[in-house]
Formats: sequence, C-alpha cells, structure tokens
Amino acid sequence: MQKLVFICGLHRSGTSILHKTLAGSKNISGFHDTGIFEDEGQHLQSVFPPDMDFGGPGKFAFNEKSRLDENSNLITPENKEILLKEWGKYWDKEKSIWVEKSPPNLIRMRFFQELFPDAYFITISRHPIAVSLATKKWSKTPIDNLIKHWITAHQIYQNDRKQINKEIYLSYEEMVHSPDKVIKEIEGFLGTEIPFVNNFKNFNGKYFDLWNEDKAWQFLKKSRKKKSIELYENAVNEFGYSLLDFEKYPSLRLNKRM
Repeated sequence: MQKLVFICGLHRSGTSILHKTLAGSKNISGFHDTGIFEDEGQHLQSVFPPDMDFGGPGKFAFNEKSRLDENSNLITPENKEILLKEWGKYWDKEKSIWVEKSPPNLIRMRFFQELFPDAYFITISRHPIAVSLATKKWSKTPIDNLIKHWITAHQIYQNDRKQINKEIYLSYEEMVHSPDKVIKEIEGFLGTEIPFVNNFKNFNGKYFDLWNEDKAWQFLKKSRKKKSIELYENAVNEFGYSLLDFEKYPSLRLNKRM
C-alpha cells in the first residue's frame, strides 16, 4: 500500500519547489505535466471545491466554507475512491509514495486525515511579508489584508495540527538556508532517500526591500504599514516570524502522535 503525502502551505510559500524535490526520489511520485497551474491536486479532482470558489489566493481562508474537517459530509467511501481514481491518473503506480500539493491543504488536514487515516502531511510556511507581496499580483488585495489572511490560515492550521497523527513542519527560510538538514529530516519522516541538487535560492530579500522602499507605498500607505505592524506583529510572532526582524523564522518540528 502506498504512502499518501499531502504538502500544505499557502500560495508562494515554497510548496512547488518542495514538491518537485520530493518527486525527484525514485520512490516518490508527484504530479507533473498535468496542464494545470502548478500541478495542484485541487484542480485535478471533482470531490471538493478548489480555493477559487472562495476567493482564491490571499482570500480563501477568510471564508469558513473553504475549511474542511472530519465533520464534512464529503467524507464517504465513494469520494475516497473517486479521489484515488482521479489523482491516480497522474501518479506512478510502481512508486511507494504518492504526493499531492495544493494551498488549501493548510486548512483541510483533518478532512484528508479522516478520508485517509494513514496519510502523512508536510507543512511549509514562509515569511508573511514575502507571501503577501508575492501573492499581491494574483489577489488584487491590500497588503495588510494579505498579512491578515496569512495569520488566519496559519491559526486554523495551528489548531488543526493538534489532531494530526503524522506531520512535519518546516519553513521556507530553513529549507533554503539548510536544505541538507531539512531533506534529511523529511527522509526520516517518509522513510525514503531523497537525492537533490542544492540549488535552493532565497528570494525573500526582494520582497523585504519592496516593503522598506518608498515605491511600496503604491500598494501600502505608510500609515497602513504602521497600523499593520501594530495589529499583527504579536500574531506573527506566535509563528516564529516578525514584521520588524526579517531574520527570524521558525525551526523544523515533527508532529507524530502514532
């Protein structure tokens, strides 16, 4: 029986590079050449609604209906089989680990665990300023609202992960700074080797520069930036980040209840 792995993380958090890295293992099959944006599994199935039904990037976590948990009426044996059939078109049946990744997974872990009790979850976060500014072009949403969305989604995740049996959490920042360490931890978590070329690059700097430069105020007036820091700094600190100190980021952690 294959291990089913869900990659969880907001848009522009590093899920794509992580997915491609895992899929480079001889034992792991991910999605590729699906014809769908970023090969996201949410768009390759017919059981549950994709994030665009709830506003899309930078908005979906605000809609309570976008969250799915173990109480969803979508949890049926029939829907489990439909997902495996629809996603299975893109997995290599000969490989022992199958990976799916989509941004809404971050707030749907309990739903997937109920459907697939033996599922593994790999969660990745990235600094809220980088995620917000990178998502801006898609969402057409003010930066302060995007930061609030980042916090909202991660608060749901933080609460939900308490009920998840097998999950490993890492930050984009740690992945690009210490890829050997992070990949080794994931190898131990999944029980397989993951060969990779260390070509990870940290692109946070350009977003931090934009945040600090005057031209950023076309997106966010100075008063709104100051207000954002006042409103959200403590909340962001809860996740190991800071809107004032860009060098802070959380460390990898393993959540294994079984």
